[in-house]
Amino acid sequence: MEPINILLTEENEGDIMLTSEALTQGEIVDNISMIKNGKKAIYFLKKKSPSEKVLQPHLILLDINLSKMNGYKVLQNIKAKQQLKHIPVIMLPSLPSDKDILMACKHFANYYLSKAPDADDFIKAVSSIKTFWINHVQLSLKPLCYGIFYQPAYINR
Repeated sequence: MEPINILLTEENEGDIMLTSEALTQGEIVDNISMIKNGKKAIYFLKKKSPSEKVLQPHLILLDINLSKMNGYKVLQNIKAKQQLKHIPVIMLPSLPSDKDILMACKHFANYYLSKAPDADDFIKAVSSIKTFWINHVQLSLKPLCYGIFYQPAYINR
């Protein structure tokens, strides 16, 4: 299998460490690029950054609460661009809410995965990314379906 390029857009250092650890334990660590705010994520995706040799991601993990441009604006920008809209975007909110789920759906997020309060639960949930997006869906530069949402068992609605 070819290497998977993942863009993690997150500014909270604790969440960056936890997500990186989850990706490592889930064996999803081919090429991870980390961006700490929404505006830089857009520049990165449009390759308008100081590092012009940027690999286009196969998968984007996107926090909602970002500075400079929130996750919904980033998502909206990604899905509005012909050259980017095929990239699956997984929204990673700190806490699940119906409002966030509806906003993610409205802006064509591919997956909604809340960060678990317990590190072990979050690592298991991130492993679901590997199980579904990497093992079952062929990540490529082909357009994918929108609207797949997952609520882990640890979330009580």
